[in-house]
Amino acid sequence: MTLFEKIRCLLTFGQGVALPLPAIDINADPFSLFEIWFDEANKSGILLPEAMSVSSVNQDGQPSCRMVLLKEFSQDGFIFYTNYASRKSQELSDNDKIALLFHWNVLQRQIRIEGCVEKVSAEQSAKYFHSRDRGSQIGAWASKQSSKIQTETELADSVAFYTKKFAGKEVPLPEFWGGWRIKPNYIEFWQGRTSRLHDRVCFERNATGWDNFKLQP
Repeated sequence: MTLFEKIRCLLTFGQGVALPLPAIDINADPFSLFEIWFDEANKSGILLPEAMSVSSVNQDGQPSCRMVLLKEFSQDGFIFYTNYASRKSQELSDNDKIALLFHWNVLQRQIRIEGCVEKVSAEQSAKYFHSRDRGSQIGAWASKQSSKIQTETELADSVAFYTKKFAGKEVPLPEFWGGWRIKPNYIEFWQGRTSRLHDRVCFERNATGWDNFKLQP
């Protein structure tokens, strides 16, 4: 039986009683627990388990959110890549506070992450940039992300321009494109349970490591 099939069994009812879902180790390191859950999400057959909602706040206090893809994670934080001129990047430059959300419905799980951001090095951004397909590299140059499109052919014309400009040579990393690293100070693991008595296990950073506790569902 595949993991996906096991999960479906876990979510079915036998004689009116739901089978138990996996327990959460409250004493686990939050990054180790994230790695376990992320690996299980990958194995479950979920489309794009690396998709996460990123929320930022502008100077007027207006929050905004969008979906991006997690590309790397470690004890140092969680990394995604984008255009530094985009709305989210401008907001993060003005206010480095950020919130992430992973939601894996088939597993009855979600992870909330709060913290602050910093730019990754140009060297690290270049390494990832050159691992992308060439079309995505050209697209990074062609798109003035979050700016208004003035004509129907503007984007296509820009793609054609940079395709010709970089023909026969390596596409360089744009100076306006790179990664953001989220350095978390709060991570919450949510596991769905029957009767809506869900598990909420939280990790909050302190001066030397992490405090952990549970919240009412």
